[in-house]
Amino acid sequence: MRLTSTSLIALTLAATLLSACARRTDVPISSLGDDDDAICRANGVAVGSTEYAACRKDRDVQRSNAINRADRAQRNLGEYMLNNPNRP
Repeated sequence: MRLTSTSLIALTLAATLLSACARRTDVPISSLGDDDDAICRANGVAVGSTEYAACRKDRDVQRSNAINRADRAQRNLGEYMLNNPNRP
């Protein structure tokens, strides 16, 4: 079997697109904001205090919960699509 340059390019493109899907959880949840430090400082918490550490930990927990909810919703959608192939 001989691969032409067109099929090689198509194969490379498909591999690139599929590898992007494999790392979906690496994307930060934008609804929580991007800068936890700025959010904790805006609440009047001094850097290095126990309140600051608790604020950052709470932000991490919120982000983790949001990622878990998104993963669960994606998994539920996939299961629904497998179990109901006749419905759009």
